[in-house]
Amino acid sequence: MKMTMHIDDALLERVMAATGAKSKTMAIDLALREIDRRTTLRKLAAEGLGLTAAELRETVDPAYDLDAMRRQETPVKYGRKPRSR
Repeated sequence: MKMTMHIDDALLERVMAATGAKSKTMAIDLALREIDRRTTLRKLAAEGLGLTAAELRETVDPAYDLDAMRRQETPVKYGRKPRSR
């Protein structure tokens, strides 16, 4: 569908950079899908999944170890990129 919209240019550029979108259309599509995904998750969280506590415990792999996974991750380096000269 073709539309005319007024969108903040700086915001759209930030969304494109954050998502790696190659076009404005792709960035808007990704943003809309993300809002839809979050809304669905909020709805599921509010309504519940209809599982008992025991059933929920059974859905998690007993070998799942979040601390071990975090220790294996490569740390992210924050800060400014060096300036090219």
